Amino acid sequence: MKGKTNIKVQGHLDKNWKDWFEGMEISYEADSTILSGNLKDQAQMHGILNRIRNLNLNLISVNPAED
Repeated sequence: MKGKTNIKVQGHLDKNWKDWFEGMEISYEADSTILSGNLKDQAQMHGILNRIRNLNLNLISVNPAED
């Protein structure tokens, strides 16, 4: 998946994590965090998903974002 993408994880991440997630925007929905931004390729997406795994965060969803 490349292009605009929303990645939803359980809990609230501090907005200071933005740089660690390659500049993706951080927003909140109920008790979840939404990471959104343009992904250049699948390698970048897998890098972000690996960081989510390494932080032991619960991944809820990965979806293309509407323009």
